[in-house]
Amino acid sequence: MAAINYSDKIPNNVNLANDRTLQRALEHWQPHFLDWWTGMGPSDFQKSDVYLRTATSVDAEGWATYGTVKMPDYRWGIFLADPVADRKIGFGDSMGQPVWQQVPGEFRSTLRRLIVTQGDTEPASVEQQRLLGHTCPSLYDLRNLFQVNVEEGRHLWAMVYLLHAYFGRDGREEAEELLARHSGDADKPRILTTFNEPISDWLSFFCFTYFTDRDGKYQLKSLAESAFDPLSRTCRFMLTEEAHHMFVGETGIGRVVKRTLEVMKELGTEDPARIRAHGSVDLPLLQKYINFWCSSSLDLFGSENSSNAAASFANGLKGRPDESQYEDHVLRAAHFKLETPEGVQDVPMLNAVNEVMRESYLKDCEIGLKRWNRLIERAGHAFRLALPSPHFRRSIGSWVNVPVSPEGKMISREEYDQRLTDWIPSEADKAFVRSLMQRVVEPGKMAGWVAPPERGINNLPVEYEYVKLQ
Repeated sequence: MAAINYSDKIPNNVNLANDRTLQRALEHWQPHFLDWWTGMGPSDFQKSDVYLRTATSVDAEGWATYGTVKMPDYRWGIFLADPVADRKIGFGDSMGQPVWQQVPGEFRSTLRRLIVTQGDTEPASVEQQRLLGHTCPSLYDLRNLFQVNVEEGRHLWAMVYLLHAYFGRDGREEAEELLARHSGDADKPRILTTFNEPISDWLSFFCFTYFTDRDGKYQLKSLAESAFDPLSRTCRFMLTEEAHHMFVGETGIGRVVKRTLEVMKELGTEDPARIRAHGSVDLPLLQKYINFWCSSSLDLFGSENSSNAAASFANGLKGRPDESQYEDHVLRAAHFKLETPEGVQDVPMLNAVNEVMRESYLKDCEIGLKRWNRLIERAGHAFRLALPSPHFRRSIGSWVNVPVSPEGKMISREEYDQRLTDWIPSEADKAFVRSLMQRVVEPGKMAGWVAPPERGINNLPVEYEYVKLQ
């Protein structure tokens, strides 16, 4: 195999060209990655020319370079945000000490697990979305799907770099395993349950990028606080790209709402059956998808009362997002009022770090709902979209398998089981949504269930041919 030109094929700011050990490791891993991308990445679009954003450096001029490229030729780079001079640990028992440039031996296993878990989510989402291109509502949306996909691929590279550069043989083996697990695989599934859920329609994709990628934002922000400086710098740069994924979700759902309101006005009705018959997503059905993907994403934060979270915080491995906004950064004396099925319990704040993150996440999720509800209100309708209770449909923590309605009311198991398909998509609902997924690839045209975007990409018109199909 010919040697890779690292400054060209893999743009980076980690001095790859002069690190022969790392080069050899990546020379072994890269063909496995390309095999994975070809086999598990976007299906049947590898020869298409796609208008994509590529990071070639971390400065304002280089982190978003636009151009047309075939996805297998995409330049998956490795970038760390610029170092902060004299950076100190910002939380935990070692607060105020210098951050680490190497992995402390006593935290090696825990840090590796954190990096592997984060890294596992990146290829998983590509696998979940690999067939969506066949039912794209427009070329604009198809391009955005592929932009999300290649950036998830780059985020995988970011985690693999850390494993190769700082964890020796264990890291190399873990990097191989990141390509061996597959979303939904019965024998080797992805680590986190949400990343094994099928995404067979674009309404699920928009909800996934709004809710699940938003969880990704919060996980990256918490790891960006880490005392392990290479991890912190890696995640800080990843956050610049994660914003686009959430934009795809928020504007996608907003366009669904806008189109549904247009149909409701045209038909003069709020009747879900008539709206569906017209080929649109009725608002109660959209609420079911919100309930499903929000509740699924809430589990990704972990248990409300977690000794692992306490240890990671106390040891400086993983902080709270935007740690500087808090007054107490050690938490040894602080307590938290935790709502449980048995009542409110007073627990150490260290153990409740996951719940603090979950609460911040839900407040962030509310921003989009307020925008969508304003559209509904202006159109003169009483219906309002809402987030489900954080206790609804939980599969981890204090509320696991507790029958709770989306409004947060504890109910009988019998009532819960009977009404669950009133709250999350039934098989019939999913089949209806799949029936709407008719591929539209004429530049500027949109599927009938979604409104056009307000503007195109990088100042180009919506009608631009963002993907040239082969």
